[in-house]
Amino acid sequence: MKIVIAPDSFKESLSAYEASNAIEKGFRKVFPDADYIKIPMADGGEGTVHALVYATGGSIVERKVTGPLGVPVDAHYGILGDGKTAVVEMASASGLHHVPQHERNPLLTTTFGTGELLLDAVEHGAEKIIIGIGGSATNDGGAGMIQAIGGRLLDREGRQIRPGGTGLADLVSADLTQIDERLTQVTLEVACDVDIPLTGSNGASAVFGPQKGADSGMIELLDQNLEIFADVLEVNAGREERNTPGAGAAGGLGFGLLSVLSAELKSGVDIVLDAVKFESVISDASLVITGEGRIDQQTAHGKTPAGVAKAAKKHGIPVIGIAGSVSTESGTIQGIDRLFSIVPGAVPLENAMANAAEYTEFTSENIAGIIEVGINQHRNSRKAADRLPTYNG
Repeated sequence: MKIVIAPDSFKESLSAYEASNAIEKGFRKVFPDADYIKIPMADGGEGTVHALVYATGGSIVERKVTGPLGVPVDAHYGILGDGKTAVVEMASASGLHHVPQHERNPLLTTTFGTGELLLDAVEHGAEKIIIGIGGSATNDGGAGMIQAIGGRLLDREGRQIRPGGTGLADLVSADLTQIDERLTQVTLEVACDVDIPLTGSNGASAVFGPQKGADSGMIELLDQNLEIFADVLEVNAGREERNTPGAGAAGGLGFGLLSVLSAELKSGVDIVLDAVKFESVISDASLVITGEGRIDQQTAHGKTPAGVAKAAKKHGIPVIGIAGSVSTESGTIQGIDRLFSIVPGAVPLENAMANAAEYTEFTSENIAGIIEVGINQHRNSRKAADRLPTYNG
């Protein structure tokens, strides 16, 4: 029996790799001789670099770059096993986790460090770059990233505008002629799991501004500034991308990447499935197990479990989903045959997160036990059928 284990991370409690190990440990207690294939997954957000590096036998590159508040932070990106593909998480340089709760203000945060990682990747010889743009602390439309790679975003005095969403209000022109040519020649795929436009009531500022520290007044200002940014950039870059689905991802970084680097926005989970050659690995599997921290209605819209299940169903393989919590409305996720929560009853959130590995292992053992009961029952039924007398008429 071949069992493929392909979960995403359980946010703030288990990495995808740790979740994979816990699931395997539970199943091995019941099926010790099964063939286990672990493929830690991601959909463009946290864990994408490590998932792809692990799956392809690549390496991690550590760098110190400009953080979202303008001070240096430790960041990283990956070089995949082919030696030619780099994978970047913008959150590593410009993520919300770099900003203390009391300092969160998207008027001030910048994507400059993300641009520095992109430059370092081409210095490393990357011919293709996959960039995941989840988990941002920013709302600057990718302005900082553009400045980091050589673009000049200028105010009326011909000076570079200030960093962050507030600086966009001063923008009157953009000189994109000095952008590093190597970045215009690589294949750039953007792993994105949201389809929002840059501006408006469903845009970057309105949808994701509050979790980055924006109040209602700030959201209105940020949206106005992104409109200014789009007006200027669309004239100078010659591309109208503000209404492209995904342009508003990561505080508008999607827009900046589309406009200046002609990037291609793709489903994050599809990029990862492609890179790890998922379908070829699972083609002869007996079972696929996937999961994430919470499985709910959002899971169906481009999250890892939905993507894994869709791929598995092409080969008629049953899929089990495991999560920290499961919404009662999530039973309609196409391709996932059964869903299980790892939490054993009414447990405080901090306890559930602290014991996530133990709970995942325990739940996995129980799932395996149920499967074993089914297998044994099937065998016994066949033996009973074989003992029945036959009638030849």
